[in-house]
Amino acid sequence: MTSGPDRLSEVYREILDRAPEHDLVPSLDRIAAVLELLGDPQRGYRAIHLTGTNGKTSTTRMVERLVREHGLRTGRFVSPHLSEVRERISVDGVPLAGDRFVETYDEVRPYLDLVDARVAGAGGPRLTFFEVLVAMAYAAFADAPVDVAVVEVGMGGAWDATNLIDAEVAVVLPISMDHERFLGRDLASIATEKSGIIKPGALAVLAEQPLEAYEVLVRRAQEVGASVAREGGEFGLASREVAVGGQLITVQGIGGLYDDLFLPLHGAHQARNAACALAAAEAFLGVDAGPLDVETVRAAFAGVDSPGRLEIVRRSPTVLVDAAHNPAGAQVLAQALEESFSFSRLVGLVGVLEDKDAEGILDALEGVLDEVVISRSSSPRSIEPDELGAVAVEVFGVDRVHVVARLDEAIDVAVARAEVDGLPGSGVVATGSITLAADVRTLLGVRSPAAAR
Repeated sequence: MTSGPDRLSEVYREILDRAPEHDLVPSLDRIAAVLELLGDPQRGYRAIHLTGTNGKTSTTRMVERLVREHGLRTGRFVSPHLSEVRERISVDGVPLAGDRFVETYDEVRPYLDLVDARVAGAGGPRLTFFEVLVAMAYAAFADAPVDVAVVEVGMGGAWDATNLIDAEVAVVLPISMDHERFLGRDLASIATEKSGIIKPGALAVLAEQPLEAYEVLVRRAQEVGASVAREGGEFGLASREVAVGGQLITVQGIGGLYDDLFLPLHGAHQARNAACALAAAEAFLGVDAGPLDVETVRAAFAGVDSPGRLEIVRRSPTVLVDAAHNPAGAQVLAQALEESFSFSRLVGLVGVLEDKDAEGILDALEGVLDEVVISRSSSPRSIEPDELGAVAVEVFGVDRVHVVARLDEAIDVAVARAEVDGLPGSGVVATGSITLAADVRTLLGVRSPAAAR
């Protein structure tokens, strides 16, 4: 048997050989069967569960940091990963070491094989890539052991593989149109799927929502006897101002006012994510005795990071990557670029996956970009550059669009176009898909968040 990095690569290939996470069979039966065989490890610790259309990963990272700063041992599960699959499963904020990732897979694999065989006998599909990682995460958290798991859904909520966890706090971030093939063609249908993480007796932290989504979420809370804390009601962002390297915010929490919080992330959307994260931490830690210690909260937020979210990966000129992959994400990206940066010239490097609203993404970015370079990521689902380029021409006009098939060459072209006038303060933003952001990070030599392990 191979060992070390070779064995890790072998394990990852085995998991990848399964159905990908974007091609789902909506059912909890398979993951429930595996977890039952494992002794239901997800019942061995408390949990906070997060869903929504955008902001899930950043907010999950904030919630985890807040509860960890209060002395609890944490498990964190996020998806997808940027560079390495190990980034998805962390204990105390640190991705599983390579040997521990392999050990966890080897411990879980016999049970995966049992369920695969059972399901195959009934003519059903094997466990998917995502289901395997969820089983591994829940098992790893039990083995650690952790005090609390902070878990981001993969897609939706009700039938998402993560939803076998019985979370006492459910966070629903802003809902917009995405993954319509699986979640539904209107906001009410999407909200219905996402509301499934709200469990009986839990507290639901609700970000501001479109009315049709909000009504669905509140109805679900009423049906299962969950209490509700609403952004703009029980908690919310009180103030914010742009600061060097991020922003300074004040949050009215459920239990009190928290001022002078430095958040090293850009954009109003991240400030609102922070408000939701703080409310979730308050609800989980308990606010009956008053607000959380503000110094502890300040330390937690000051230590937050979110790779791939308006992340600077190069200087001179500045190159940023952002994982925006739907129109709503592109809109908040455009707003954050205008507010937090003063580029003399800004060029977009854009690649979009085939099941996404490419025109909506490009339209949201058009007002902040001088030009756009169209390319593709390493994902087999990437729209071909010529096809995406034709869409870009409709939005930007032919003179502002450049199509470059190879991503490494596209980076060079984008940098050259940013510097074409020779003015200081130019920049490039690479966006349109998570895989594009990840690929640009790798090509520019940025280390994976899991690389040190």
